[in-house]
Amino acid sequence: MTHPAGSLLVADDLRKAYGPTLALDGAEFSIHPGEVVAVMGPSGSGKSTLLHCLAGIVTPDSGSITYNGHEMATMNDAQRSALRHTEFGFVFQFGQLVPELTCVENVALPLRLNGTSRKEAERTALSWMERLEVDDLRKKRPGEVSGGQGQRVAVARSLVTSPRVLFADEPTGALDSLNGERVMDLLTDAARSTNAAVVLVTHEARVAAYSDREIVVRDGKSRDMERAI
Repeated sequence: MTHPAGSLLVADDLRKAYGPTLALDGAEFSIHPGEVVAVMGPSGSGKSTLLHCLAGIVTPDSGSITYNGHEMATMNDAQRSALRHTEFGFVFQFGQLVPELTCVENVALPLRLNGTSRKEAERTALSWMERLEVDDLRKKRPGEVSGGQGQRVAVARSLVTSPRVLFADEPTGALDSLNGERVMDLLTDAARSTNAAVVLVTHEARVAAYSDREIVVRDGKSRDMERAI
C-alpha cells in the first residue's frame, strides 16, 4: 500500500494471531502530524490490537511499522519503552489514574519518571490542567473527583510530555454523552494546538466525528473511509 508523503506513523500488512484467533489480517494504517484518525469497528474486530501494535506494546507476527522513518521492529525493548515515555501519550477508557497520588501528582508522573524535578514537573502539569479546565482539582485524589473530571486529568497526563502521537482507546467509553463531548472537545483542541497526531479507537460515531479521517477494522482487515464533505 502507498501511504501519503509526510506520514509520521505507518503500518503495512500487519498480522497478529493469538493462538488460533487471527486478530489482525493484513491491516494498514498511516497518520500525519496534527491529524486525528478514528479507528472504528465492532467488538473483537482487531482495533485495539492495531493500536497496541502501533504503540509498540504488542509485536505483530509479520508486517512493518515505521515511526518517524524508523522501523520499530529494529528497536529493542528499551528503545520502544523510551518511545512510549517521550514520544507517545496514552488515554484509556477508565483513566487509570494512581489513586494514592493527587491529581497534579498524577499529571506530573510521566515527567517525574523521565527525571524532571518535582517543582518543574508540577509546574508543567498545572499548565496542562488549566488547559483541560481541572486545575482546581490539583490537591484532590482521583477518588474525590467525578468521572468526567478524572478523564480530563488523564488527558492532561497524556499530553504533559508533549507527545508526537496520542493513543486514545475508547476515551469516552465510561462517560455520559455530555461529559464525553467535553472531553473530546478539550482533547482534540489540545492535541491540535501541539500538532500531535491522535489515534482514536472508538465504536461510537459521535466520537469518531471529531476525527479528520476514519479507518474501519473488521475481521482484522482495515479500510480507509473517505469523509463526506
